[in-house]
Amino acid sequence: MKEVRLHGRGGQGVVTAAELMASAAFFDGKETQAFPTFGSERMGAPVASFVRISDKKIRIRSQIYEPDYVIVQDPTLIGSVDVFAGLKQGGLILINTEKKPEELKLKPGFNVKTIPATKIAIEILGRPIPNTVMLGAFAGLTGLVTMDGIKKAMQQRFKAEMVDKNMQAVERTFSMLKN
Repeated sequence: MKEVRLHGRGGQGVVTAAELMASAAFFDGKETQAFPTFGSERMGAPVASFVRISDKKIRIRSQIYEPDYVIVQDPTLIGSVDVFAGLKQGGLILINTEKKPEELKLKPGFNVKTIPATKIAIEILGRPIPNTVMLGAFAGLTGLVTMDGIKKAMQQRFKAEMVDKNMQAVERTFSMLKN
């Protein structure tokens, strides 16, 4: 089983990103869970979502305390929220920033990747919502979900005109970070 924790702010599509990731994995034939954690936050408040993906039935129902992967959609959370809490040694951190990983001066022991997701979202979608851009980058880095699964998940979630633009964003970052 692989566990993912996503961090961002209200309005950035963190919950939607988790649901899309889980749906994509489901369409890929895997067992999945996706769930958020937040209170009565409003736009801009810190939000976290969680995803589990497995080839076997998932019986655990708790939050994810030791993720394999962490996705940070808003780099301003680093330092104000412990986004790295519990991340497994050697775990992957994907951060939405135009900075290079070494410029972030994070503690060693993790595989840090960065991508200018907000910039790409504005270019392709016309809005600063980085969730699908980050999903494409994550898929390219990990292979945990496929492009076909992502497309099916988006077709289920969005209207047709939104699917096309979001898939352009996904395909761009998938190819940028594909292993």
